[in-house]
Amino acid sequence: MSDKIKLIFCDMDGTLLDGNSDLPPDFDEVIGEVLRRGAIFAPASGRQYSALVLQMEKYADDFIFISENGTFAARHDQELFSSEMKKTDVLHILKEGNRIPGAYPVLCGKRIAYVGEEFRPYLREMKKYFTQNKIVPDLEATAEEEPLIKIAYCDAEQGDAEHTIYPGLKKLDGPVHVALSSNYWVDIMNPGMNKGFAVQKLQELLGVPPENCAAFGDYLNDLEMLRAVKYSYAMENAHPALFEAAAYRAPANTAYGVMQKLRELLDEGRI
Repeated sequence: MSDKIKLIFCDMDGTLLDGNSDLPPDFDEVIGEVLRRGAIFAPASGRQYSALVLQMEKYADDFIFISENGTFAARHDQELFSSEMKKTDVLHILKEGNRIPGAYPVLCGKRIAYVGEEFRPYLREMKKYFTQNKIVPDLEATAEEEPLIKIAYCDAEQGDAEHTIYPGLKKLDGPVHVALSSNYWVDIMNPGMNKGFAVQKLQELLGVPPENCAAFGDYLNDLEMLRAVKYSYAMENAHPALFEAAAYRAPANTAYGVMQKLRELLDEGRI
């Protein structure tokens, strides 16, 4: 294999999307050229698979979609891999989460999310990331019946998850993996599950080594992903910890930094 970039992994919120959660205006132009040169673009997000496909429906058959922070990946609407949680773990997490004020749980299936009635006032925030959702009368009963790949907790009231709900949820880390995903969200998954795992899994499935991969990220749940590739970019608006993990920097998401760097890589013939 040549030294060109064949796989490009990209976080969504705070990275690819601008301050209004919109795609860059030149997205089609740049990504069109990336695809013409034979590279694969892979959105990698804490968002739900259905939400990613809806926003990028035009590319449903072109992209590999990594969703739910690496716990589910699909191409051509066919599952590539997933990581289902144990029901005992889910029930324990719900029990402990109930002790934390302001922590609202979302049970994440592969293609649909479940919330309790108490989440109704905050559905607008949730629907940004979980377009396919259902209000259920009993989350524990749903956890017993439905296969789940992640539990997401939302600080819908203060938007300061790092200081409000994360400290309490972090205590669960060990038997499960607890990741701070944004100012609003904390994700809980199986041990070892993160975007970096998904990147390594796809590298293995597609036979593409880290030397032929690029990744862009802005938050703590992107750390493992950046460490799994050679061309790693931290956005200028990134959490400070990412600057140490990344080999390069990209302009902020509001300046469409991912597009700027992809244009440079295209112009340099690295893609």
